[in-house]
Amino acid sequence: MTKTLYIAGPEVFYPDAKAVLARKREMAADYGFDVIGPGLGFGTLPADKREAGIAIARINEQVMQRAEVMIANMTPFRGVSIDPGTAFEVGFFCALERPVFAYTNDPRDFGPRTADEWYKGEVAMDDTGHMRATVDGQSVEAHGFADNLMLDGGILSRGGKVLRPTGDVLLPTSDLTVYEEALNAARDALNA
Repeated sequence: MTKTLYIAGPEVFYPDAKAVLARKREMAADYGFDVIGPGLGFGTLPADKREAGIAIARINEQVMQRAEVMIANMTPFRGVSIDPGTAFEVGFFCALERPVFAYTNDPRDFGPRTADEWYKGEVAMDDTGHMRATVDGQSVEAHGFADNLMLDGGILSRGGKVLRPTGDVLLPTSDLTVYEEALNAARDALNA
């Protein structure tokens, strides 16, 4: 049974966006999915950039409402965390109570990644056992998830998965190995 799939991620910003998205759509089709978004054509957009941005957001929301499943790329983008647009899409899809199968090419937990990359290792445990940055005292979230607990928790509590590479090697953005694992997990879960 073919399921409609929405692919979320920062790939639209890549210099080779069209080729990467075409490859991801092709792989999804090989797994039996009908990819319906995003970026499959927005028609004529308003000339005003702000109005065009609003139109693109609304179109993507409408497409997500038609999709049955989402594959989301949670690989950190422009920082220590998921692309903010992708985070919105994951939350939107979770609010629809539909399954999300996410992946990241970064094997590290969110807490240590934040401590190492954002705070440059300047963290310590406080009296209550919470990791805190020594520079500003902010708590560093450390629940063993790939990203913020609301993302992983929202996905996992709805029967989805968050997949990461094995080992401790950060895979390049062009590597689709874990994406393919997410496709396989989604197909298996939906066919069960």
